[in-house]
Formats: sequence, C-alpha cells, structure tokens
Amino acid sequence: MQFSKVVQVNSMDELAKIQDKSLVRSQAYVDGQWVDAKSGKTFKVQDPATLQTIGNVSDMDATDVQQAIDAASHAFASWKTTTAKQRSVLLRKWYELIIANNKDLARLMTLEGGKPLAEAAGEVTYGASFIEWFGEEAKRAYGDVVPSPMANTRMVVMKQPVGVVGIITPYNFPNAMITRKVGAALAAGCTVVVRPAHETPYSALALCELAHRAGIPRGVINVVPCSAENTPDVGRELTTNLAIRKVSFTGSTAVGKMLSGQAAGTMKKVSMELGGNAPFIVFEDADINAAAEQLIGCKFRNSGQTCVCANRVYVHESIYDKFVAIFTDLVKQRLHVGHGLAEGVNFGPLITERGLRKIEDQLKRAVDAGARIVLGGKRPENLSIDGYFFEPTVLVDVSDDVPMSCEETFGPLCPIFKFSSEEEVISRANSVPVGLAGYFFSRDIGRVFRVAEALEVGMVGVNTGVLSTEVSPFGGVKESGVGREGSRYGIDEYLNIKYLNISL
Repeated sequence: MQFSKVVQVNSMDELAKIQDKSLVRSQAYVDGQWVDAKSGKTFKVQDPATLQTIGNVSDMDATDVQQAIDAASHAFASWKTTTAKQRSVLLRKWYELIIANNKDLARLMTLEGGKPLAEAAGEVTYGASFIEWFGEEAKRAYGDVVPSPMANTRMVVMKQPVGVVGIITPYNFPNAMITRKVGAALAAGCTVVVRPAHETPYSALALCELAHRAGIPRGVINVVPCSAENTPDVGRELTTNLAIRKVSFTGSTAVGKMLSGQAAGTMKKVSMELGGNAPFIVFEDADINAAAEQLIGCKFRNSGQTCVCANRVYVHESIYDKFVAIFTDLVKQRLHVGHGLAEGVNFGPLITERGLRKIEDQLKRAVDAGARIVLGGKRPENLSIDGYFFEPTVLVDVSDDVPMSCEETFGPLCPIFKFSSEEEVISRANSVPVGLAGYFFSRDIGRVFRVAEALEVGMVGVNTGVLSTEVSPFGGVKESGVGREGSRYGIDEYLNIKYLNISL
C-alpha cells in the first residue's frame, strides 16, 4: 500500500475552499428557519484525519426536538394534501440542486467524515439518486380496486402518508442515509424530523439549505443535530412522542433494538436498517482475479465502515493460497492511505476513535488465538498527519470463535478463511444472528441459485461486490432489521393502507 506524502493539512483552510459558503451551516433547521439550541450550547465537529476542529454546531436537546416535531405536525396538515405531481416537482428541484453542488458537498463530507474526495463525490451522486427516484415514485403510489363478492358494493384500497417521521442516521454515509429516507418520506406525503450523527452533521444541514432553495415548504424537513451527550434523550423523544407515527433508523443492531422497544410503546411503524456481518465466498470454479478485484472495494470502501462490506471472506481450499497472494498484491498496489483531500488518496481514516479501538481489540484477540497478519495490522507510521488511521489489513488462519468472525468489524480488517465444501461454507456463513448482505463468486449456474437461496441475508451479490442502487430494495433479515429502503418498495414504508367498502 502507499501513503500520502502531504506534509500538513489545515482543515479550516480546506473548509474555506468551499465555494458556496451558505452550504456550511452550524444551526439547526426547524420550521424553515436556522435556529440555535434554546440552551445556547454547541458541540465540536472535527476532521477525523487531522483531529482539528472544523466548527461548532447547535446542540439540540429534547425540548428543541419537541418544537421541531410540532413544526412537522403543523406542516403535515398541508403537505399531505399536496398532489403527487407537486411533490415530485419539488423533489426534482432538490435533486438538481444537489447535483449542481456536488463538489462543495463532497469536500464538506470529506472534512467531517474522512471519506476520500472522489468517494464522497460518488456518495453525493448516489444520495441524489434517491431524491430523483422517489420524486418519480410519488406519482406511482397506486391503490387497488378489489373485486367485491357482493353486487351492491365496491371495494377500494388507497394509500395515505403515515404522518410525521422521526429519522436517525449514522455517520458513515452522512448524505445518502438521509436522502434515502427523507426522499421516500416526502414523496409519500410525510414530514420529517431528522437527527444526523453528531460526527457528521454538516452534510445534513447542507442538504437542508438546498431543500430550502428548492422551495420545499417550511416544517416539512427539520434537522436537529445534537451531541453524543444529548443523543439518548433526543432519540427517546423521537421514538416516544405521540405525534411521531414512524421511526426510521440506520445503525447498530443493539441501538436498533432499543429504539424499537421505545417505539413499541405507542405502536409506531418502524424501519430498522441494522448491522451486518457479510460473508464473501469464493468457490473453486470462480474467476479468482475478478473476485479479488471486487473484494478490494467491497471490503475497503470507506475504510471498511459500511454495513454491507465483506466481513468474513471464505475461499475454497484448492485456490486459497493463490487467492490470498493475488488479493494481497492488489491491496498493496491499489490502496493509497492519507487525508481524503490529498491527490490520489483512496483510503482515509476511521471516523471515530472508538471505531479505531474496536478494530485494534478485534485484531489482538484474533492474533492471540492464532491468526497471522499477512499485510498491515497497525496504525500507519508513514503519515505526517494525526488522525484515526489504520492500515488495510489482511489476515489468515483466523478462528471462527473470535470477535472478528462473529461480530461486525466496521473497519479495514479482512480475515480470509478456508473451506472445503458448499454445505460447510453455507453453514458457516449463516452462523451469525444478523443477515444483511452476502456475496459469492461462482460460474456454476446451479450453484448460483442454490447458494443465493440458501444464504440467510436480505441482499446477495453474485459475482459482484456492489449491491446498492436507488432502484433496488435495501434491507436485511434476522437481526439486521425490518423494512426496505430504495426501490419501489421503499415508499411503502411511509404509507398506510386504507380500505373502503362502498355500498351502492
């Protein structure tokens, strides 16, 4: 692997290079206004690559969130009566503004989240695609006419917006996790109150600025950033307030269970996109060069901080050594570690210190149990900037019983396991309590269908390490959550079905 030779990065100087300064917002967005927290408190946001503070953002608490919910409730009364066409036009305007401001949004994302600039620009485009898609889907939220068993009645099924939606998003995709939820909610006729991750609030607030310019009415979108200290109370308000009728959350399984329990008290509809532990299987008949190429992105995209990234790599024993050698060489050649704004960098820092400590702990436990590090395995010594960096790491001889094998890593550790039969690897792949994504490589058409059907996951990549687009349903099974995002199914999560029985 390579390391950036940039001597020093001043994060505030880089922030000043954003051309449209009005996209850098530090206040909450409530009822169409930029507002401070009633307490006057703020919290710091830092660049995880330099650990330099890039700004201070309003630290909203539960009282502030109540005000945002009130605004969303008031706006819902009129927003739900708009036509699908009207909502579609506004979403299209928002989409076009996001695309037009891609460069500034990407730079802002890199500075608050560490993501390499090209990857951040890709996320902005990807995030915008959900606004475009759901703007179009708004006009296709069809109901039904049910053939009545009685001659003097007619039966009609209509779909109506759920109401005010509480949305809680993670730090790893600070743009797309918001657009994927908010786009569907607004298209359905719902209004929203969004709590972005405290590590990455700027991307969410920039999206609000563009939504405001697009003409989306006041109170329809509300964003309430808060510190880690206020997060539990803010989350509880969003899950228990009677005016909130649905909660959508992306994050860890443990937190998702807690939020679901809180929401159950008022029987809210929930969408939970939770943790994964994706198997990546390479069978003996696979194109191993293609599999190794795909694994680079599937494992190390966003420094391994994606819920669908490969967590456990299983390679058939007959091609194991060859695959490990090919893949390790590719990691050395392709990955360039450094600040996301430095030229050529495609591998940035982890976003949080706790994430860095977690992977160091997982690595130590695996090595103590007999694993061998083939590449990486430490914080880089060749970088001139401080930050939460960890080298892309490849391991072999990893036990099935260590945390790296059983838990989501959410970092750049790539353990490669050996297997001998299809039945064995399916059993091992399905041995964890979560089931978000899975991948496998094979050129046997019979095996393709057998394994795809046998894997206990919500999404399967066959001969590819890429899954998510705006047109496909994203979500998992088991403890990876409930509900689907994106695709034609995504808007249904924000609609209630109402049945009419009409006597003639």
